[in-house]
Amino acid sequence: MQKQESDLPVVLIDDEEDILFGASYLLKSHGIQEVIALSDAREIMPFLQSKKAGVIVLDLFMPHLPGTELLPEIVQNYPEVPVIVMTASQEIKTAISCMKEGAYDYLVKPVEESRFVSCVRCGLEIRGLRREIRSLRHSLIANGVKCPECFSRFITCQREMQVLFGYIEAIADSSEPVMITGETGTGKRLCAQALHKASGRSGEMVSLNVVGLDDKMLTDTLFGHTKGAFIGADRDKEGIIKKATGGTLFLDEIGNLNMSFQLKLLRLLKDSTYCPLGSDISRVSDARIVVATNQDLHAMMVRGEFLQDLFFSLSRHLINVPSLRDRPDDLPLLVRHFIVEAAQSLNKPIPTSPTELLTLLSGYEFPGNIRELRSMVYNAVVQHHSGDVLSMQSFRDLIRKAHRTPAAGKHSSEAFAQFSLAVTGRFPTLKELDVYLVKEAMRRAINNQDVAAAMLGITSRTLNRLLRNMDGH
Repeated sequence: MQKQESDLPVVLIDDEEDILFGASYLLKSHGIQEVIALSDAREIMPFLQSKKAGVIVLDLFMPHLPGTELLPEIVQNYPEVPVIVMTASQEIKTAISCMKEGAYDYLVKPVEESRFVSCVRCGLEIRGLRREIRSLRHSLIANGVKCPECFSRFITCQREMQVLFGYIEAIADSSEPVMITGETGTGKRLCAQALHKASGRSGEMVSLNVVGLDDKMLTDTLFGHTKGAFIGADRDKEGIIKKATGGTLFLDEIGNLNMSFQLKLLRLLKDSTYCPLGSDISRVSDARIVVATNQDLHAMMVRGEFLQDLFFSLSRHLINVPSLRDRPDDLPLLVRHFIVEAAQSLNKPIPTSPTELLTLLSGYEFPGNIRELRSMVYNAVVQHHSGDVLSMQSFRDLIRKAHRTPAAGKHSSEAFAQFSLAVTGRFPTLKELDVYLVKEAMRRAINNQDVAAAMLGITSRTLNRLLRNMDGH
């Protein structure tokens, strides 16, 4: 199993033992546990030949092998590792020379603690991003996933989904936050689970849906509390973030967070620390943060409802899960899978899907996506009592109850109205729209009136009457 970028060591190279000790202690106190201190610069190249480094902090002026000679050698042989030069020299020429040689940053001793930690953290992030770019490129070239079992719960043959799986694998080893977007019922939680499994993290994935939780309850659930933090807090309580140590913390419906908790989450993302209720002592977490939402967080940010810093911190990696409407090739697979699953769970014989069912479903919008399709199929199988072929009646009833035209039909009517405005200069009449939608439904239903009627949310008798009237004119 490959190490996470956050687990790769920060290598400190300095001939002064006091500086090595102080820098090591400072980094570890801020949650960067993997730190290796080398007092002899000659040890670094053999080290890099056998092990990986996350970031190298290099002093310039040392005996045996000065950093001015070591820097270009490291950059040339290990370009993926950011090198931070930390020296007492304040000469501008020296700094410029180091940056030209490929140094990631240049710090002058004595360095402010926050500046030093921040610089090392940024270096680790850059190290991770460089590796992810290579991994993503390799994944796309290979045209396949290395760990198909991570995605075994997805029922798909859609090319776009395979590309999505490749991207999930490419970012799996990163410790950066991930935002998963998509409509309700598309499988955002499944993507989070696949991401966690592909990461190979030693800890578990812990999930929390934030809907309906106020700031106090959310803080208590996630971060825990200390004894006496509030009435009834008779003992210390660990939050679920503790359970996610070494693993993944998945926060669902992130768009429902209030501003107060957004600030707490931002702090967690920036310096990996949090405070339980009633405590002023920061605790460190190494859990990877993965969030999901069906809301437009960018629009919320513009309206001032979502913190800008938090939005961009969460958007380091974006996974957008396509809607069921955008996965037409998967519809037959999903229908058959859910029919078999439902029948087996109900101890019933597995019925056959009627040939018209896919035509009916392909014209429906599915606002609830795969979750809604599964519910529809289960409902039909529950009502199925006799015969080999599954009845379509329950599907028709549910589509009619939805009181909405299929998405394709809705978009088609909008396109027709825009075309009419552009060509004739007038808005189409309701009668013209009715005629257009009836014809469009019949075309999509391959002239099956029962299927077309279900698409339009009307009875077959009403559709038949509309067709007769259209023919009469």
